[in-house]
Amino acid sequence: MSEWADQRPAHTPGMSAKDEILARVRAALDVPRRDEITEAQDVPRAYQRADDKQEISTDRAKVRDVLVQRLEDYTAVVHRTTFDGAPAAIAAALGEAARVIVPPGVPASWTDDLDPEVTRDDGTLSPRGLDAIDAVLTGCHTAIALTGTIVLRGDDLGGRRAVSLVPDHHVVVVEAEQVVLGVPKGIERMGTDPGAAWTMISGPSATSDIELSRVEGVHGPRRLDVVLIEPAPEPTPEQDTDPRAQEQTA
Repeated sequence: MSEWADQRPAHTPGMSAKDEILARVRAALDVPRRDEITEAQDVPRAYQRADDKQEISTDRAKVRDVLVQRLEDYTAVVHRTTFDGAPAAIAAALGEAARVIVPPGVPASWTDDLDPEVTRDDGTLSPRGLDAIDAVLTGCHTAIALTGTIVLRGDDLGGRRAVSLVPDHHVVVVEAEQVVLGVPKGIERMGTDPGAAWTMISGPSATSDIELSRVEGVHGPRRLDVVLIEPAPEPTPEQDTDPRAQEQTA
């Protein structure tokens, strides 16, 4: 097993920049080369992991708050709702869209009460045909709070990649249990199906030219709405309004 460790000499008062640079060179030459590391246990693993305390112990409501903040920083629109309010929130997110396409596995409860014409994708629509669709409604596999990233798997809920990239408006439904804090936990969830086609979305599509003029909708949807389904709030105990009870406690 290699004894390699990434340790640099500390700067000390009175040391010139030249001496510090030469000391770092000598320290680098004294350790084995990095390409001599050939076994898994030799690789330094000081990076953040999926089971870090921050990921495990952070209150889930706070994690969802971070996700909402990051998404709004990307100019995405977030609709926070409960399971019962999800159909109405989805309808509000779709706005005035007249034609909507959904992957085949999207729950019927999300679409049954929608006014727009809803098409369940069967893989036959070409990119030109998808471009005539006003909006796409998909589910989600994972949402990473710290980066504001929505992860879609190419399945019956996330849809094929073209469906989520060609229409100009994307509405994605995220459930509370799909939200994680950091990238390592998100990658761990994706690792359960390493052969899947994954799409990672951090805000609406946008790019800038050499003059920093922002152009939206170049590489994907111009608009992104996220419907976040959260647990219903716990009911608060009703206060006793019986005057006789108040007299007894007075």
